[in-house]
Amino acid sequence: MTYALGAGLQAAVYARLAGDASLRELVGGRIHDAPLGLGAEEEAADHVTIGEETARPWTTKTSEGAIHDFDVTVHSGREGFDRPKRIAAAICAALIDAPLEVAGGRLVSLRFLRAKAERSRAPERRRVSLRFRAVLDEDD
Repeated sequence: MTYALGAGLQAAVYARLAGDASLRELVGGRIHDAPLGLGAEEEAADHVTIGEETARPWTTKTSEGAIHDFDVTVHSGREGFDRPKRIAAAICAALIDAPLEVAGGRLVSLRFLRAKAERSRAPERRRVSLRFRAVLDEDD
């Protein structure tokens, strides 16, 4: 097992989220792999970040791979949780059991692990952090 599939997984997750019509309707093209670091007005706009990830070995008698646990976070400057939770639901619908094409490997499974909805200070008043688990096989 190596971390060889980390970048391929991130690219596949980004492509899936960016190409999802329901999510695009809610956040437009505001899907990023890092905090924006912009002004308060831009930070307050609903957006999604693909965040932290941990990986560990997953090996069978016939293959080698890794289990990747990764975060996708909804950021919102809104007062309530309704829209951020709808964005989170669209992310789940787009990712859970999605047939992602991962460069250098094969996705065995992709499932939801947990979510946490939090209040924060302006400009980001609401945050919903989602954690997913991807099991990947490395190509021979």
